[in-house]
Amino acid sequence: IGVPGKSNAFAISLKLGLPESIIEDARKQISEQDASFEDVLSSLEENRVAQERKEADLERLEETLSRRETELKSREKTLEQQKDRILSRANEEAHAVLQEAKEYADQTMKEFRKFGKAGVNSAEMERKRNELRKQMDKTTSHTAVKASELRQPGKKPRPQDLTPGTAVRILSMNLKGTVNTRPDSRGNLFVQCGILRTKVHMDDLELADEPEIITPKMTRTSTGKIRMNKSASVSSEINLLGKTVDEAVAELDKYLDDAYIAHLKSVRVIHGKGTGALRKGIHNYLRTQKHVADFHLAEYGEGDAGVTIVEFKQ
Repeated sequence: IGVPGKSNAFAISLKLGLPESIIEDARKQISEQDASFEDVLSSLEENRVAQERKEADLERLEETLSRRETELKSREKTLEQQKDRILSRANEEAHAVLQEAKEYADQTMKEFRKFGKAGVNSAEMERKRNELRKQMDKTTSHTAVKASELRQPGKKPRPQDLTPGTAVRILSMNLKGTVNTRPDSRGNLFVQCGILRTKVHMDDLELADEPEIITPKMTRTSTGKIRMNKSASVSSEINLLGKTVDEAVAELDKYLDDAYIAHLKSVRVIHGKGTGALRKGIHNYLRTQKHVADFHLAEYGEGDAGVTIVEFKQ
């Protein structure tokens, strides 16, 4: 009925069958002060009802705002994932085009050297090949900058965060993968990106929500056979044992290009100890390569003087 008061008591009494004459007589006995108190009670009841309505409206508004905030966060996350996929796809496609051109140049140079065709300007062919390599470096740098500009910074991992199976993003490559090994004393570890297993430093990583599955691209040759994109299956080491310096340098030159395109941060070059002539020739060649940041002999137990570790510029 609302807030209890005298008027309400009269209404109830009438419904219960009390004679109306008695009720009217009782009404006349109410003083002005009593009537004023009745008005106060009525006003309080009206205020209470109005306040409850406002609180209900405010609660509905808060629920609506919370729901819209959740929807916006979900949409933002979806757009971020789509943006990452677009950047990664553009990066892969740019490298695929340049890789195809470089492989054609490599094959042409190989045939010229094999058959020694007269009238062929091998120096000009080598110059064109180097231009392709520079273009690939430029493309890598450009896509890396674009990715860093558009991507929101993620959480930097601590060494204890990087356990096998942890989802991470390699910043320099804009690729997602999973941790394969724990960081060593220098902060280096291996990350698996699809079929590509690469060695990176933990400073080049950020924690990711989930790994991005990367499958090797397949291309069709002129004979109709399907082959795997070479940049997706480059080994992290090359064995040059038993080769002459010239043979080793020619093979190493092509291998380093493929490894650099595949975004390997470092590779192992196995040359053996022997007289040291092969190692010296390889080291002299490495000093001339602009995409090589550093190289050094492997540590004890990992090949030491018989293996050279080559690190690429990022």
